[in-house]
Amino acid sequence: MADYETIKLAVADNIATITLNRPERLNAMPPAMADEISAALDEALGQDVRCVIMTGEGRAFCSGADLAGGGRDGGGDISGGDRAKASLDGHYNPMMKKLAELPVPLITAVKGPAAGVGCSAGLAGDFVICGESGYFLQAFVNIGLVPDGGASWMLPRLIGKSRAFEMMMLGEKIKSDKALEWGMVHKVVADDDLMAEAQALAERLAKGPTKALGLMRRTAMENLERSYGDALDAEANAQREAGNSQDAIIGAVSFLKKEKPQFTGQ
Repeated sequence: MADYETIKLAVADNIATITLNRPERLNAMPPAMADEISAALDEALGQDVRCVIMTGEGRAFCSGADLAGGGRDGGGDISGGDRAKASLDGHYNPMMKKLAELPVPLITAVKGPAAGVGCSAGLAGDFVICGESGYFLQAFVNIGLVPDGGASWMLPRLIGKSRAFEMMMLGEKIKSDKALEWGMVHKVVADDDLMAEAQALAERLAKGPTKALGLMRRTAMENLERSYGDALDAEANAQREAGNSQDAIIGAVSFLKKEKPQFTGQ
């Protein structure tokens, strides 16, 4: 397994766990960390991984971007807005796209702050499990900037226009209980139980029909931009692909035998 400076990668039982590992900086994410997350995802998918967990070391998930720390900044000698754009184009946006396009389920386990690009990364999970200390923050307005990391696309679709503007324009913390009320997270648990809950869910998903689960991710994401008729066509195409998989055969035979299917991920 590759050596990483800002994250940790562990793979076991078809589950990859990526841990943001700058606890002294509340896991603030420099461009180098975004690059390492992208590389770790590629490495994990080459090891028959069927589910990914992403979390943060220590008391935070991710306190936001850190253009000054952790190695190369993606901006060279430029500064201000040009530097931020270069970092987004070259590092953060490719990472967010890779998370969105994963062919396996993604669980994010969040405690403490998930701010800025950390908010976007934290909400990228198919299942967001939040510790009681967890909160989500779009603080850009407080420093005269705009949301990034896909937040302006993600939040209105996730929680609606009114709540999205509340987050983006007021820049206030959305604590775990409100995040659950708003439908931003799957579950809120005690901080001490966070990783056990994430692991249990990952084990369940990793035993599922991985090809079908990946197609669910892809179709649901792409259908956000399609007409109803085009979405129906996309579902039909995905159903054909899933139906031709080995797991679909296993599922059908198990159903007829009234047995629990033992999916292989193929």
